[in-house]
Amino acid sequence: MKSILIQRRRLLQSVAFAVAATGAVSSALAQGYPNRSIKFIVPYSAGGLPDTVARIYAQRLGERLGQPVVVDNKPGANGVVAAQAMASSPKDGYTFLVTDGSMFSINPALYKTISYDYKRDFVPVSLAARAPLYLAVHPKIPANNLRELIALAKSKPGMLTYGSSGIGSTHHLSMEAFKASLSLDITHIPFKGTGQSVPALIGGQVDMLFSALPSLSGFVKAGQVRLIGNNAGKRSSQEPNVPTLAEVIPGFDFAPIVGVLASTGTPQAAIDRISAEMTAVAKQPETIQILSNAGIEAIGGSASEYGRAIVDENERLGKAVYSAGIKQQE
Repeated sequence: MKSILIQRRRLLQSVAFAVAATGAVSSALAQGYPNRSIKFIVPYSAGGLPDTVARIYAQRLGERLGQPVVVDNKPGANGVVAAQAMASSPKDGYTFLVTDGSMFSINPALYKTISYDYKRDFVPVSLAARAPLYLAVHPKIPANNLRELIALAKSKPGMLTYGSSGIGSTHHLSMEAFKASLSLDITHIPFKGTGQSVPALIGGQVDMLFSALPSLSGFVKAGQVRLIGNNAGKRSSQEPNVPTLAEVIPGFDFAPIVGVLASTGTPQAAIDRISAEMTAVAKQPETIQILSNAGIEAIGGSASEYGRAIVDENERLGKAVYSAGIKQQE
């Protein structure tokens, strides 16, 4: 009995020492962090939404932190390359992932096997930005608003067409969710990116599509397309007169979000610091304006806000994948 008590005492002492040591390391990190450059890994090529957000925030974070924040593009294998880069990096608060939600919401619904797992491998740090997609129609379509378009689609089942950036893209799933919510029959014509789908809309090869504002705004001004809705939960300050689909379909929200994540095991002090600085950067007028010019809304949400946003997005997009009848790939 005495031996058991001694072992228990030693175990408790070891736990107490470990807790104290962890606290000391965390405190030391908080005081001297960061003391070298920070890396933002982006799972896509340069020029896309997550890359744009990462670079705009990186520059301003570097100014506030007094250390450079570099962007490292790691495209490939549906986020696996970036996930592997994160896994092989020290969990010391100097490497973060900047991505849109598709890596955690769309990919698991499309592929049976993915080597990374959001809940196991990552922890949210900050919800950086949101970029609503706009529902645009060709001028030949006799619909000036959402309700008129819905009525037209119901009167001509299967006769209207929509373009997308490809099967499984947010553009595709936004329209499929729109269709499913109202039992509409609109024919899907997939393209390889907006570089093909938007010209098809302008040329009248498709009747409508969802796309980001920068790819549409010039054509809107020229009268070549009409914007009749966006896929966010609320109206955008960029186009406040364009209603949301949520005004017709309560709860509809498929606007892509971009956030910052850390590897599981990253010191909490580092996560808290980056989260707080992201919030501060998001409030800067210059940041807001630069992002707005790119059709992006600055958010700077907390880690908990980003965590909830990921869960909500996963649920919505999972249902959209099911509605679209997309079969999981190996």
